[in-house]
Amino acid sequence: MPAFTENAAPALLDRFKAVRGATASLCRPLSPEDMMVQSSPEASPVKWHLAHTSWFFETFVLSEFLAGYTPFHPDFRWLFNSYYNALGDMPEKKLRSSFSRPPLDLILAYRAHIDASIEQLLQHPIEDEAARRIALGIEHEQQHQELIATDVKHALFTNPLHPAYIERTELLSGTTIAPPLEWVDFAPGLTEIGITPDPSSTDLFAFDNETPRHPVYIAPYRLASRLVTCAEYLAFLDQNAYNRPELWLSEGWTTIRSEGWQAPLYWQRDSETRSGWSIYTLHGLIPLEDLSETPVCHVSFFEADAYARWAGHRLPTEFEWEHAAARFGTQGNGSSRSESSKTPASPPANLLERGNLHPTAASHLAGLQQVFGDVWEWTASPYTGYPGYASLPGALGEYNGKFMSSQIVLRGGSCVTPSSHIRATYRNFFAPAARWQFSGLRLAHDAGR
Repeated sequence: MPAFTENAAPALLDRFKAVRGATASLCRPLSPEDMMVQSSPEASPVKWHLAHTSWFFETFVLSEFLAGYTPFHPDFRWLFNSYYNALGDMPEKKLRSSFSRPPLDLILAYRAHIDASIEQLLQHPIEDEAARRIALGIEHEQQHQELIATDVKHALFTNPLHPAYIERTELLSGTTIAPPLEWVDFAPGLTEIGITPDPSSTDLFAFDNETPRHPVYIAPYRLASRLVTCAEYLAFLDQNAYNRPELWLSEGWTTIRSEGWQAPLYWQRDSETRSGWSIYTLHGLIPLEDLSETPVCHVSFFEADAYARWAGHRLPTEFEWEHAAARFGTQGNGSSRSESSKTPASPPANLLERGNLHPTAASHLAGLQQVFGDVWEWTASPYTGYPGYASLPGALGEYNGKFMSSQIVLRGGSCVTPSSHIRATYRNFFAPAARWQFSGLRLAHDAGR
């Protein structure tokens, strides 16, 4: 007899409604035509994101746990499948922008149908497994909120008009100066990494790739007090770094040569004079001088590694990052404290709810800054399973585990990550050449240097 969760349903329903509403809010500045664009194979049209997140709840929750549930449309089960091979066929990803049908109004009707059905399910106590899958679906939708922001940015950038998604915010006015880079010392030794959720609780969510909690030995290390800025990265460019093979990993050198990279994604010179950089943001093109103190973003792992090598440092491991974030960082304010000092809290972390939609400069307070938000931080760690890792049973086992090959771990969230979605144990991962996400870097080095 399956256990039932007496108190999970009302809280889950509130969270479900809030997250679904946040997705709708992200789409309000967009036209139906905007929602059809797929500007690269990595990205997806917004209309597809709206359908796929609904498909997830229908496939993994409603079809199994709501008695008498009838699927909204018989073709949607395969049409909006992303990569779950155990569930059958799916369209090729690069063709998603060709789905002019079903039209947007039918996709919105699909979302309304799913919303009403989840609300019906949550009118009563539910099985523990149903609660866990709804919680997973909520986190899954938050991941797609971030993807909507990154995919829309790339889509609007490829438009020769370079239109803005929304108007520029005051915090991107260029008036804030980043503090000097300092170093924060850590001496952890044997420490615990990851999380082991309580199987009897649906309150503390973690993806399977964050588990299980396990011991790791970490030698003394130092982390930079803030993220690398655009001005600092410009100095790297000015040293002809993209033409110096000694700075690059072999695959990185091959990649930048074949792709013709000479700067981070979205950095552009004046088309006529080839002088003066501008950066495309969700607020449109902004002169680099107005963003020079903000963290550099949209760099690949290869670029992050090359910059760290050029600067005489390295990238942190994911274990070093988690140790620092878990002990000295707080998601609510994005600050952290060294083991030997007490410092005031920093301003709230620059996550999605702040509405900046772009990294902002660090504060002038002491200690580790920008731990959460602003940019996903590349680490030096390959994406693999922790000792004792086990993926979820069935098709849901394809969510994370099957990607544990040729990927690099990123930590900390970005300016388009929902605040309730990020935590110190969260492991994001991308291929080392990926840079359409809000990805940047923090420097590290061994203690004693």
